[in-house]
Amino acid sequence: MTQVSAPTKRARARRGRIPGGPYLLLLPAAVAMAGVSIYPLFYGVRASITHYLYGREFGRNGLTNYRNVFHDQFFWEAMRTTAEYVICAVTIETLLGLGLALLVSREFRFGGPIRVGLILPMTIAPVVVGVMWRLLYDSGIGVTDTIWGWFGAAPPNVLAHNTSAFIAVVVVDVWEWTPLIFLILLAGLQSLPQEPLEAARVDGAGRVRLFFDHTLPMLTPVLLVAITLRTIDAIGTFDQIYVLTQGGPGTSTRLISIYAYNTAFLDSQYGQAAAMLLSLLAMVTILMVAAVRMLRKSAA
Repeated sequence: MTQVSAPTKRARARRGRIPGGPYLLLLPAAVAMAGVSIYPLFYGVRASITHYLYGREFGRNGLTNYRNVFHDQFFWEAMRTTAEYVICAVTIETLLGLGLALLVSREFRFGGPIRVGLILPMTIAPVVVGVMWRLLYDSGIGVTDTIWGWFGAAPPNVLAHNTSAFIAVVVVDVWEWTPLIFLILLAGLQSLPQEPLEAARVDGAGRVRLFFDHTLPMLTPVLLVAITLRTIDAIGTFDQIYVLTQGGPGTSTRLISIYAYNTAFLDSQYGQAAAMLLSLLAMVTILMVAAVRMLRKSAA
């Protein structure tokens, strides 16, 4: 039986290839990416240097929209509220997610159903989450009446006061997105090499020392990835807060996304809203570059 040499097989394989085959396979995804990401970005840049009045274009106005944004005190107030919201939510989610991941990282009875139950909140659409929690917070039909009644106190209208409304929307975000941090960190914990941990146990290291001296340093790159992804997502939070409070009461929960929405669709200042969001994009980009550098240093 005649055997075909390896060079001959490779030559036949090359003849059967389509020129540029891998790029043709990537073309549909590239077109879709351009349609949903690149084109809106360029359109936003164009809108940010355009003068709009009552929804109509009146030519280019250079950097006027950007100047108006940076002199707008409500923009900086919304940025401060967004920063406070992101810091509170992401910090709590990281601590809770890490704690839950440590608790269920080992195999135990009913571990599978418990893990599935823990990640269910993030599978619910944010609008549905907002509606659900609005009903829970409702002073007439929600659970707040019952809880406050246990302590013999009159139930407050949670969403009607500045501080309680801000805490309420943070609680909703923590409930919905702690599972994302938990899932990422659980995968990170289960992928850690066990040899250093076993060696530390043999040397007599306790659980606390084992965690801070070995587990946490090895988990730091995964932790930074989780925090970075969640921070980016939290900055753009819109759905559940719009359903819950629409940015109120007053401006206590008016994040930059809510303010940009109101500027564009209530005030018809599309150019200023586009400049606002592009400025936010530039700030987030700088933040993410710093995060990537930290990630590289921790992985080195």
